[in-house]
Amino acid sequence: MESKAVKPTEEKLKPKLISVMKNYSKEQFIKDVVAGVIVAIIALPLSIALALASGVGPEQGLYTAIVAGFLVSLLGGSRVQIAGPTAAFATIVAGIVASEGMDGLVISTIIAGILMIIMGLCRFGALIKYIPGTITSGFTFGIAVTILVGQIKDFFGLTYDSEVMEDKLGLTSPVETVDKLKAIGLFIDTTNGWALLVGCISLAILILWPKKLEKIPASLIAVLACSALVKIADINVNTIGDLYSISSAPPKFSAPGVSFAKIKALMPNAVTIAVLAAVESLLSCVVSDGMIGSKHRSNMELIAQGTANIGSAFFGGIPATGAIARTAANVKNGGRTPIAGIVHSIVVLLILVSLMPYAKNIPMPTIAAILFVVAYNMCGWKNIRNTIKTAPKSDILVMFVTLIFTVVFDLVVAIGVGLVLASLLFMKRMADVTEAHNWIDITDDEDTDPDNISLKKIPENTRVYEINGPMFFAASDKFGYVLDDKKFDILCIRMRNVPAIDATGVEELRNIVKRCQKRGIKVIFSHVNEQPMKAMSKAGFIDHVGKENFCDHIDTALLRAEKLEKEIAAKRSVK
Repeated sequence: MESKAVKPTEEKLKPKLISVMKNYSKEQFIKDVVAGVIVAIIALPLSIALALASGVGPEQGLYTAIVAGFLVSLLGGSRVQIAGPTAAFATIVAGIVASEGMDGLVISTIIAGILMIIMGLCRFGALIKYIPGTITSGFTFGIAVTILVGQIKDFFGLTYDSEVMEDKLGLTSPVETVDKLKAIGLFIDTTNGWALLVGCISLAILILWPKKLEKIPASLIAVLACSALVKIADINVNTIGDLYSISSAPPKFSAPGVSFAKIKALMPNAVTIAVLAAVESLLSCVVSDGMIGSKHRSNMELIAQGTANIGSAFFGGIPATGAIARTAANVKNGGRTPIAGIVHSIVVLLILVSLMPYAKNIPMPTIAAILFVVAYNMCGWKNIRNTIKTAPKSDILVMFVTLIFTVVFDLVVAIGVGLVLASLLFMKRMADVTEAHNWIDITDDEDTDPDNISLKKIPENTRVYEINGPMFFAASDKFGYVLDDKKFDILCIRMRNVPAIDATGVEELRNIVKRCQKRGIKVIFSHVNEQPMKAMSKAGFIDHVGKENFCDHIDTALLRAEKLEKEIAAKRSVK
């Protein structure tokens, strides 16, 4: 009995929290609470550091971890996802804040959240996989470079003179990475030796902290140790309190002033945030799936991430997404359900309310050192190295173009250019493998194909051409020569190896048929696949050629050709 193909079930738009609570146990609750507390301790210094790198106050990073982290765990499509501020957004957020202010950032984040919810409802979760890995590697490394460059000033304790900078560089405050490099070169002689020392001590703690004690985050130890050192020794180093006002108030709802003009102007920023948040959160889900043997719901995750970004924006936070490092820490410490993420958000809230005033003593070089390590961990240099060693030159080109554009311009331009370049190169590859050949030209006696030309009897005045590869606009010049041979009455076009055709491909076939009709040549098509058949039918092409001239197999097509040849011969004999 013939088995029917099973249609894959459509992914549910249902939070994982609802699914996992059916069989939830007391033992797992204890593990989730422990994991949530540990992840909160890890998130504390990271959230503060990433907020400062984004050009906003330290508490806004914690607001993001609290609000976005809670909503993603509550509504998300992953069992173990931990959300909050991430390094990928630091330079983007800093640029938006510098040019559009906090209201501009809030509006951009809200629009991005709405876009992500729409993406999830439209089931776009699976489409994220069509962004090439080379582009992801390129912009991730580029973001890491921009973060590192942005922290050199604080690590070395440089002092910028705005008047000198404006005179020499035409800038009052550098925002772009290239401008920051120029400013560093201009003021490198203002290095503060004490700041450099604190930065190096922080970096040493972060790098050398024993793996046996990894449940106590190295970043937290660096913050506590260096804050104590600077306070006790009264070292002349900038701290968070010197540069920012500290608030221990919990997140409060506030809405920005919105106008159509603002929405229109901020739409590119919103699209950037939405795409980056979607890519990074789903990538984090894929990584965590591999760690726990689960399967996330990508569309539900997009809806949750969109809701989380809207909530974060309304409660004073910044853009958020799934944080791969914090998610991995959650898994390693026993977290297996969204309860761990919810606990993480609650603990961060308690720390904010009770301990935030002490954050004013954290040295800026320590923050810079933490971000150096974050940049190193996110850069994916091993991926870059492996791509250079093993990938085609075109993929390497896409990766480096994306990387350079991320550093020199911004992420919007980088992803746009990278996608266009990758698409063009892909079309070239497809066009290169698409070809049409005359069966008469095939002389491979060792071909194991049961439909080999040597096994077929082709009528005397029939020519058979086989097209291999997709027929689309980039390959349209490959089919013109099929009419070079003028001494035949029947043209059989075999399309078993044509998986897809576009409007240009259909038009090219139409032109061939028209030229054949002018010369009295009959055209037969063999083994047209499903997509090309639909495209040709929609274009009215099948009716034009005649349904009887579309055959399901080459043998049927050759029998049809033989019949037509006899009809043509009979007409000639009458004349």
